[in-house]
Order: sequence, then C-alpha cells, then structure tokens
Amino acid sequence: MGTKIVFLKKQKLSKPVLLVGLPGIGLVGKICVDYFLKQFKATLIAEVYSDSFPPTVHTKQGIVELISDQLFAFKFKDRHFLFLAGPVQPSLDFRAGSSQEHYEFAEEVVDVVKKLGVKEIYTLAGINIGDKRMGKQPNVVVAATNKKILESFKKLGARFDKKEGLISGAAGLLLGVGAKHGIEGACLMGETNARLVYGDHSAAKKLIELLVKKFGFKVDMKSIEMDSKNIEEAFKKLTQQFEGMEEKMPTNGPSYVR
Repeated sequence: MGTKIVFLKKQKLSKPVLLVGLPGIGLVGKICVDYFLKQFKATLIAEVYSDSFPPTVHTKQGIVELISDQLFAFKFKDRHFLFLAGPVQPSLDFRAGSSQEHYEFAEEVVDVVKKLGVKEIYTLAGINIGDKRMGKQPNVVVAATNKKILESFKKLGARFDKKEGLISGAAGLLLGVGAKHGIEGACLMGETNARLVYGDHSAAKKLIELLVKKFGFKVDMKSIEMDSKNIEEAFKKLTQQFEGMEEKMPTNGPSYVR
C-alpha cells in the first residue's frame, strides 16, 4: 500500500502552512497540535494511511478501523493552517520496518501538501536533555531550512544548537524532503526528558506560546498551564526526593545508588 492520503473534503486554501505534531520524545509535538485542534474549529479534510504504521487496528465501541493520521484545515485571518496529527508515525525501530518507509511517507506527504499550495512546513517535537530537564524550565530549540527562518525564531525566543545533530523521524524528514521540493520551514523542539512517556505538557506549552507569537493565534492557555504546573510540581518533588537520598548516603561510600 505504501502511504496513501485519502481526501474526505476538498476546499480552496489560501496561502496554507503545514504544522506537524506526531508522537515522539515526550509527546511534545503531539500535545501541541492536539491542543490547537481542541481550540480551533478545524475541519478534517484527509486521512493518512501507511503500511509503515504499526500493524494494528483501532477499535471503538466494538467497531474496527484501520489506524491512520489525520489532516485538518483551519482558516485564521487571510490564510489556512493545515495540521497533521494522529497516534502514529513510521517506526524508528528498524526491526519492525526500514528507513525506506520513512522516506516514502515523507515524500507522499510533501507531494500532496505541495499540490495544495503549501510553501512552509513547521514540525513540532521534543529534544531529550535528560535529567537536566528536572531542574529547569524548558527552552525551545529550533533548526531551520535556512538562516532567515532561523533568525526569525531566535527573535521570538527560540535557541539553536551550534553543535551538529540529528532529527529523526517525520519531524526531520518532512523538512529535508520539503526543502528539496522548494518548501521552507523549521523544526521546533521543546526540551524534555525521554522518560516522560505520558507527555511533557510544560515543553508543549513553550511551543504553543512561540507559535502564538509567530502567527497571532487566539488560544485559551488555562488548560495547558494547569497541566504544565502539574508536571513542574512533579519534577520539584522528585528533585527533593533525590536531594534527600543524597544527604542520607555515606560520604565515603559509592557515588551511585543501585
């Protein structure tokens, strides 16, 4: 089957921009896009199917459906914003698939949105900073397809890593493939901890705030602020526990805990 995008509704789009938030480290991008979709009256226009997705089906009230991602459209002011959201992306475990599937998925998505008139793609993701995340508020790290876009996000408060690095999965490939097709954009990554498998709402909140600055979206932040506060409180308690454990440990003993 490869990757197949099935349109449910066709509409004329004005200067469309694509925002992508699929599952990844800390679920940061997914939380961000899902939050926007709850806030906006976006229209489901297409479903994305791929044999690179996990070989499972979704069931609801006893009814079976093939697992898929979704493409939504939302008009704000004089332009449309497309949101690619969903529960899955091609697996990074190459025991379950191959790198070819990732490229095929990215090529199909880019080809379709290019035909819709998309000239900008912004992928949203998390970047793992390990236990350093517990003692600090997360920053947003940006990597862009050109210096102009990089500088524009720096002015909005994002940082960039001067070291070399890699962006795995759809968050990276959609930009790389898109650039080859003349589409510019950036990956916005909220600092998080890879062990936060249930999601880092605080990191997602930082992405939302940055995108609100850039595009002027009207967003009610109350819910995400509450979730963010709960995450930071949990980190605070864990930090206090660790500090208490360190104080009780003998100073002349091993510097690790089994």
